[in-house]
Amino acid sequence: MLQIHNLHANVGDKPILKGLTLSLNAGEIHAIMGPNGAGKSTLGYVLSGRPGYEVTEGSVTFNGQDLLALEPHERAAAGLFLGFQYPVEIPGVSNVQFLREALNAQRKYRGEAPLTGGEFLKVAREQAGALGMDMDMLKRPVNVGFSGGEKKRNEMVQMGIIDPALAILDETDSGLDIDALRTVGDGINRIMRKPDKAVLLITHYQRLLDYVKPDFVHVLDGGRITRTGGAELALELERDGYKELAA
Repeated sequence: MLQIHNLHANVGDKPILKGLTLSLNAGEIHAIMGPNGAGKSTLGYVLSGRPGYEVTEGSVTFNGQDLLALEPHERAAAGLFLGFQYPVEIPGVSNVQFLREALNAQRKYRGEAPLTGGEFLKVAREQAGALGMDMDMLKRPVNVGFSGGEKKRNEMVQMGIIDPALAILDETDSGLDIDALRTVGDGINRIMRKPDKAVLLITHYQRLLDYVKPDFVHVLDGGRITRTGGAELALELERDGYKELAA
């Protein structure tokens, strides 16, 4: 599904990714772990097409397409979803309005008919209910006044409605208490653990992986993948830390 080969990327004049190579197949969940400044969030931003992140070398294909040749909205319409470490607030725009417009814009791009208001509300109620979110929250401005846990839960509702092929989740566990962590983990499994989908889960800690079992764990350090293993690698990192691994 996703093939990254020898990817180099700069932020400003500073090289961050320095020859990263990684492959994700449909049906797989991959976790990316690594110390601060290793390039984990940069990888997510580069794949999603965030301005200011310049690819200087390498290639990325997504379901046979040259991902780097697509604009950010085209990447989203092709099935890529980015979950933010710190979801932004959008005052004056309701969740319902935002999500319906986003979904129908993607459907239009793919040549699909837009959902009516009633059809969309049915989907939204199903996704919100599955994550224990009251529909009244979806009528509020996007993330405005939400707690950290509510923002992450809201993002899982967004992911359920958009129904992407590939989810890149950047430290989704950040700021979550135990109950919210379980809810978010259950949401990722319900929405994305399917034969035609894949997840790239960026995290500092092993705790989310108790709920979302990865097929592979990768260590990203110094802008490249330095080690790959199974779920046991995350436990090793939790026990020994990155410095011990590097030694």
